[in-house]
Formats: sequence, structure tokens, C-alpha cells
Amino acid sequence: MKLRASSYPISHKPHSSFGSKVALAAPPCSVTSWRSALGTSTFTIIIIIVSYHLLCSKPNPGAWNRVFGLLFLDNPIGSGFSIASEAEEIPRDQLAIAKHLYIAITKFIELDPILFKSRPVYIAGESYAGKFVPAIGYYILKKNDELMMPDHDHDQSQILINLGGVAIGNGLIDPVTQVATHADNAYFSGLINERQRIELEWHQQEAIRLAKMRHWREATKQDIRVKKVLGVKESAVFRNCSHVVKVALYEDNMKSVKYMVELLVKRSKVLLYQGQFDLWDGVYSTEAWVKTLQWEEIGNFLSAYRKVWKVNGDELSGYVQKWGSLSHVVISRAGHLVPADQPLNSQAMIEGWILETGLFSNVQSWIP
Repeated sequence: MKLRASSYPISHKPHSSFGSKVALAAPPCSVTSWRSALGTSTFTIIIIIVSYHLLCSKPNPGAWNRVFGLLFLDNPIGSGFSIASEAEEIPRDQLAIAKHLYIAITKFIELDPILFKSRPVYIAGESYAGKFVPAIGYYILKKNDELMMPDHDHDQSQILINLGGVAIGNGLIDPVTQVATHADNAYFSGLINERQRIELEWHQQEAIRLAKMRHWREATKQDIRVKKVLGVKESAVFRNCSHVVKVALYEDNMKSVKYMVELLVKRSKVLLYQGQFDLWDGVYSTEAWVKTLQWEEIGNFLSAYRKVWKVNGDELSGYVQKWGSLSHVVISRAGHLVPADQPLNSQAMIEGWILETGLFSNVQSWIP
């Protein structure tokens, strides 16, 4: 299948609006992506269009493009305003999604190679984009390696993407590990009792067993049963996305992309952030898979203190744990959609991480 350039709507801002870097936000699907845009767009006009409110604009003080340029991509094709002429064009796995995103990014850079070619590109997304973001980051690194090989036919039209890093908010990355945390998380949050905890643990283990046997469809069905025990809607992962996209990616749900993060943390930099009150893909869920990373610095990271983070005076904004190329941020008073819940703090986070200032500087310390 040949991807048409028009499959992804591209908004090209005037050159003067771009700072020293370009950030690419690749949210998981239409409604979720535009809701996330509330915290990462200069105007909240995008969320208003999707929510069927009257067309109007409102300045957002927590915008992520105060310093950086932003490009939003509806992903995968068939969600949001992106176009899939038939269901067969919708990707079924992360490799296909990464190929589509790679075409979209390179087409954007080709709009003005002089301006964009050397700029660092940071890729960000949340929730199910916990798979999309590592997938495209991993694909970029592999594609750059291929283009740099001595025996490669160096076509001047081919572009090396200058990947600066990836930022993943409340992401689904290693489902088998993360699913195993749900019962304890819900129980110690006071949402279920002991009987429900036992029931939930059984469904978790069944989903894990099926996933390890690579019975992806059955494992996903079992994961849906886990949601039912918690009273969560079956469509919670996709949040009102296109039904055909949900069907296309059904078997992808329980597959892991942790190995992609492992390459990215070794050759780029990675930001993981969660709202403190996100039950599903939150702090506990993330810590469970992070401690299993195959990375030479993981011991140092796990030994590093989680430091108190304040953005405005004495008010607690959250906590930052950092070692080398890996940063982990817990945002206070936020849930699954951090930029919407805490726009100013999310702005300070992304700027500090990219510019490596404050607690995001490269000073290594185990001391709180």
C-alpha cells in the first residue's frame, strides 16, 4: 500500500513561529489527540472543533510551542481528520504505523529542508501513543543507521531525521507487565475490595498467560474483562476513536514495545511522565516495566532520588527522577491527560526536559 501525502493533514506554520527546535506530537487517536492538544497547542480551537462546540479560539498559557514549533499528526490513518480510503489501508502493527509516520515527518521536513533538516525533532504522545512514539523513534534510529551505511546508495533526497528524544505520557508500553499491576493499584487506591481484587488478579494472570502464548486476540479480550471488573468501558483504550481503527489494532493491544524504548534510552533521551491519579497507565504501572529495562544505567536510575519539583514558588508541582538519558516525572493533581489537567506544569516539564534546565540538567546525583 502506498501512503499518499494527503493521508496526514499537515499544518505548516510561518517560519517565524518556530524556535530553535521542532517538536512532533503524535497522539494516539482523534478525540484523545485533540483533548491532549488542549495543553500543547497555542489555541484551544482544536478541542473545540472535535467537541462540536462553536468555533472560537482561546489563548492557552500552558502551550508547548512557547519555545518550540509543533506539528500534530492524527495517528494511525483513519482516525481524526486523516484519510484511509479503505479499511485495509489502516496499519495492524507498530512497524506499519512507524513507516506511515516516517513518511509524514520526512514530507514535512521536505517542505523547507533548509529550515528543518538540521533541527532536533522530539516526538511526544500519550496513552496508546506509548506504543506509537517508541515505534517511530526506533524506526528513525534504524533508518538513519541504514542511510549512513558505507554501501548505501546516498540519494540526496533522502533525509536523516535529527531525533532529539521521545516523551511518553501515561503510556501503554509493556502491557504484560502493566496489566499485572491493576489489581494492587485499584485495591490500594480504595476502589475495590479484597474479593474484587482476587477476581481481578485471576483475569490479569489469564491475560498475561494468553499474551505469553502469543494469543493476542484472546489476551486482549481478557484485558477487557479486567476493565469490566473495574467498571471501565471496553473502549477506554481508544477513547471514542474510529471503530475501524480499533478493530485493526485489536491484536496489537497486548504486544510490548519495551525493546524499542531500550534502544531509544541508549541512543537518545527519554521522558516518561504520568499524572499522579492515573489508575490505568500511571506511576505504579510505569515503574513496574521501567525496572525491567535492559539498559546499562538502570541500576543508577533506580538508585536516584525522586526529587520534589516546584514550578511556581512553594507549590508542589510533582516529582522528578533522572539519571543520564532517562527522566521520570510524576505530575501532582493530574490524571491521564496531564497537559489538560496541569497545562502550566506540563509546559515547564517539556521545556525543562528539552532544554535540560533545573532538575532536568545533566548533573548526576543520588542525593535528594
